[in-house]
Amino acid sequence: MSKVLELRSVTKIYGEKENRVKALDDVTFSIEKGEFVLIVGSSGSGKSTLLNMIGLLDRPTNGTIYIDGIDTTNLSDNNISSFRNNKLGFIFQFSNLLTDLTVFENVLLPRQIAGSKDSAEKDALELLKAVGIEDQINKRANKISGGQAQRVAIARGLVNKPSIVLADEPTGNLDSVTSEKIIQLMKSMAKNLNQTFIVVTHDREHFGNVDRIITIKDGRAFEGEQPSKLEVLV
Repeated sequence: MSKVLELRSVTKIYGEKENRVKALDDVTFSIEKGEFVLIVGSSGSGKSTLLNMIGLLDRPTNGTIYIDGIDTTNLSDNNISSFRNNKLGFIFQFSNLLTDLTVFENVLLPRQIAGSKDSAEKDALELLKAVGIEDQINKRANKISGGQAQRVAIARGLVNKPSIVLADEPTGNLDSVTSEKIIQLMKSMAKNLNQTFIVVTHDREHFGNVDRIITIKDGRAFEGEQPSKLEVLV
């Protein structure tokens, strides 16, 4: 296996002087290609900040983040958007589909933004079949259910064949039965495609067995689910 993500001493500080808040504190860990990883922690623990760092939506105050061996902290603002679009897929709590586009057009959108047309329609159709929603491809995004929308969001997150899919509370807006189906779908896609998934969730109990769990507490990263009993990741 090869490292797809590596964080080295990542710290994020917001504010200045007496208003300084250390949202992440010297976080160091790596994730291998194909791993299905949960990031858990209480509200305000720093897990959302961590996801923003990995997703290149914000920059660390100190430390380095490597994706596919590339030091992302050296990327210019002009390059970071295209790198993010090519290397990262995103799934959010709300599907964030564009309602004036069809299901098929929503899945194609990241490829169009990347300017990659080769086999784009074929890949999009195959993914929609894989997530079990090929019969909805010509419907507008606002005409499908919440569970169907999340299936579309998963296909959209995978269409650029990213190194990492980042999922932020992907079942937080779904009922328990639909949540279970979406979780099993993500796990099967991870296994079948050897796709790395990093999932931030409050819904730990519904995910069952996963490759790894990283707990964030007070901005520090711990391996496993009980940080009080475990060593900080270094």
